Amino acid sequence: MKMRFFICLFFGSLILACGSDTDDIQVVYDPTVYSLDYGQFPNPNLSSDNVPTNAGVQLGRMLFYEKALSKDGSMSCAECHIQQDMFSDIRRFSLGVEGLPGGRQAMGVFNLAWHNNGMFWDGRSPLVRDQALKPIQDPLEMNETLENAVMKLQNMSMYRDQFIRAFGDDTISSERIGLALEQFELTMISNNAKFDRVQRNEATFTASEERGRILFFQEFDPFIPQKGGECFHCHGGFNFTNDQFMNNGLDPESAFTDLGRFDVTENPNDRAKFKVPSLRNIELTPPYMHDGRFATLEEVMDHYNTGVHQSPTLEGLMFHNVEPGGLQLTDQEKADLVAFMKTLTDIDFMTDQRFSSPF
Repeated sequence: MKMRFFICLFFGSLILACGSDTDDIQVVYDPTVYSLDYGQFPNPNLSSDNVPTNAGVQLGRMLFYEKALSKDGSMSCAECHIQQDMFSDIRRFSLGVEGLPGGRQAMGVFNLAWHNNGMFWDGRSPLVRDQALKPIQDPLEMNETLENAVMKLQNMSMYRDQFIRAFGDDTISSERIGLALEQFELTMISNNAKFDRVQRNEATFTASEERGRILFFQEFDPFIPQKGGECFHCHGGFNFTNDQFMNNGLDPESAFTDLGRFDVTENPNDRAKFKVPSLRNIELTPPYMHDGRFATLEEVMDHYNTGVHQSPTLEGLMFHNVEPGGLQLTDQEKADLVAFMKTLTDIDFMTDQRFSSPF
């Protein structure tokens, strides 16, 4: 009986082995359009030449977490855009593969589908697909050539297969890397903060949060006893940004060291102007400003209340923050504004599995 058992086991194993060789799954192009969940937000103005698909988004997600895109295989996009930190970096300056700090604070990656005025603090990349390739090549970041990055991916069967699913063939190029990363990053939508739940009548503000909300959306008038933060002029709308470049008075002209938008346009009127970031998730994305000079939201409030510096390119609305005596907000009013801004925190975004590492 034992001999018959082993013979059966042998031939059974042989049949299974042969079956595994003939049942290979064929990799095919999958153009299924990805279903964007943007809730109460307005329809995004997506580029018609790169509509997110399920396969393209999955490829972009893989690439976002792929360390092989860096020179020494030690870091990916996710090293400086960490999900638990709302896809930002709470270090003042991120450190690249050579251990060198970057020149500006890493911006959070979310709701990019509604940013239509350039990427980075200075707007030097028109679209997400352009921005996505810059860190790979930056000597202060991943410090790799696009040619080497492409070659590494070509040597990995899982990427050859995924490029087929996403683009119809296994051609891997830097252009397609950028397109896939763009598709994934456009799906990273943060829209379930307490503020959103209040808008949907699912929650209510505390007394402090409501006072802060009123101050946030109220203009300052120095000629009547009316307090106002004037915040909504720059941080308005559903995404709490006007998507513009502005000088918010961080320094007087004599102290300009980073010229921001000017380095892109060479227009003198753009000196020391930077992209106005979204205030969504601001509670969990310190430090603040393009150079991370403020560690807390309280420091930010102090800046806008009494610390704004005049200069030729200072945003016109900001002059209220300079003279006479700034916005004149009390400690309680500043605390209320901070309380309101904390209602823009989307805790679910920190743990959403759609945006986590696929590896």
